[in-house]
Amino acid sequence: MSKQNVNRCTFCGRPKSETELLVEGQDAFICNYCIEQAHQILVESSIPQSSSTPKGKIEFNYKPSDIKNFLDQYVIGQENAKKSLCVAVYNHYKRLNQKPSKTKGKNDDVEIEKSNIIMVGQTGTGKTLLAKTIARLLNVPFTIVDATVLTEAGYVGEDVESLLSRLLQACDYNVELAERGIVFIDEIDKIARKGDNPSITRDVSGEGVQQGLLKILEGSIVNVPPNGGRKHPEQRMVSVNTKDILFICGGAFDGIEKKIAQRINAEIVGFNSIRDTGKIDKDNLLQYITPTDLKSFGLIPEIIGRLPVLTFLDPLDRTALRNILTEPKNAIIRQYVKLFKMDGVDLDFEPQVLEYIVDKAIEFKLGARGLRSICETIMLDVMYEIPSKNLTSYTVTLDYAKEKLAHAEFLKHAQA
Repeated sequence: MSKQNVNRCTFCGRPKSETELLVEGQDAFICNYCIEQAHQILVESSIPQSSSTPKGKIEFNYKPSDIKNFLDQYVIGQENAKKSLCVAVYNHYKRLNQKPSKTKGKNDDVEIEKSNIIMVGQTGTGKTLLAKTIARLLNVPFTIVDATVLTEAGYVGEDVESLLSRLLQACDYNVELAERGIVFIDEIDKIARKGDNPSITRDVSGEGVQQGLLKILEGSIVNVPPNGGRKHPEQRMVSVNTKDILFICGGAFDGIEKKIAQRINAEIVGFNSIRDTGKIDKDNLLQYITPTDLKSFGLIPEIIGRLPVLTFLDPLDRTALRNILTEPKNAIIRQYVKLFKMDGVDLDFEPQVLEYIVDKAIEFKLGARGLRSICETIMLDVMYEIPSKNLTSYTVTLDYAKEKLAHAEFLKHAQA
């Protein structure tokens, strides 16, 4: 071999000075750029395509009550939403294990259709937590995606097919597994139609996205870019059949209570009015939600029809917020105790401190997320100072909590 080739990549011809790594082989060299490119080609060529082979039975030994008992360990309250979620997931497994009938005209020739879910609840009530918790229990691919990044095809943002790209990534690009998975679409309310009046400009992140989701939710064969990103003619696509994929949607739908109140009020003052109006719970109007309210908020009728199961999450009252602090397996207070235990410090909170945190969370109206932000504000200085001190125990007092939170509020007002 000539001396000119000793310090040069055999594949691309780059000199050693222009590479980060030059690997020597038998009478050949290869640089780090060519290695990365070869790896990418290998990954793309190994992506399996959708097959028509019969799919095996999925083992799932949990009843709806068993799934709910698992959720109860991590999520406080929300009985209605838990039951709807548990039944939907249980029926999804039964549907996947349904054997196609070989005979026509008999009772066993009934094809079970999937029931996609939409969950409506205020921010911080546990929609995403329900999805993350149930994902721990499942043995089918599960992914959580955010609808806020989606735009209509051809515009800046992500196409609706990126939902399925995430599902493929969750099951290591096994198309057969992905076609039996579950997708949780968070922030579904953010793609609501921006206005009732038609406009000369396209609603590319609202109604356009909803129209793009229609076929995916109902069930069709979709060409998906396996590595995500924008679609282009040279990119290799993977065909995914969404017929057996269960979609669970969640959103805060901020302001939908006004739509519900207007509808209920119209029923009260009409000729066929509701006589017993005293039973209406004005603090939890979401329990009266109907598909009509979703339509008036901005979801198109076609997408509402493809989300037949409509459930709601109750707003968190004082008791629920207090329980969230200490009762779940991953409760906020338990997390702080474990963090300090790793430094050899026994952390304790005065009972009045927990009540004070709950009071502030109700005042800020941020739900369970408000608990976390308040606790972080109170504990910041403690977490900074304690590891440097030779302490074996520490107790957070009410006076200390009030001082830290008051100081933080003063700074916010001063900056404003």
